[in-house]
Amino acid sequence: MNRGMGSGVMGFGAFLAVTGAIMRFAVHVRTTGFNINVAGTILLIVGIGLVLVGVLGMFLGGRSTTTSQESVQNTPAGQVRTSEQDVRSSL
Repeated sequence: MNRGMGSGVMGFGAFLAVTGAIMRFAVHVRTTGFNINVAGTILLIVGIGLVLVGVLGMFLGGRSTTTSQESVQNTPAGQVRTSEQDVRSSL
């Protein structure tokens, strides 16, 4: 997971947590078969979990190193330039 994905997961988790908190604490409706307060509690817990996963992704998932190597060779037809890049990411 890279840093951009971590911030996206954090944003989605915050949205779910806020939606769940509103459903849990601000909505007072009595229905049969469906309890909106329980659904809000579930969304709140899932949202908090996603925020934590996003924070971990931001701090642990963005470590990568890039190594570039460029060489120039003289040939009878002129110069030939080659470049190589090696990207390594560690978790």
